[in-house]
Amino acid sequence: MTSITTDYDAARAALTRLIPLALSDTGQARRVANFLMAWWNGPDLGHFEIADLFALDIDVANDISTIIGFLGQSRRGAIYIDSLGFAEEMQDIIAMWRTTAAPTKA
Repeated sequence: MTSITTDYDAARAALTRLIPLALSDTGQARRVANFLMAWWNGPDLGHFEIADLFALDIDVANDISTIIGFLGQSRRGAIYIDSLGFAEEMQDIIAMWRTTAAPTKA
């Protein structure tokens, strides 16, 4: 059985791989961007379709799983991507993928 590490360091490492992908122009970029924006502010920026995991490379899907596992294990309550040091990058992702949406979280 494969185990995915879901601690703080693993979550930050996963984000350092996911963010550049979300800012790129590849077939997986939109799906990763949708995941990150759903985490940031799903009601305003849209939701992430779980079935989109099927269209991702396994390493990318594992990075998303790492983030989900980290969020699910937190005893601190809600954790957003900006608290992990990626607010500016999220603004860039939102500007790239949601030109009509306000770039703020709920």
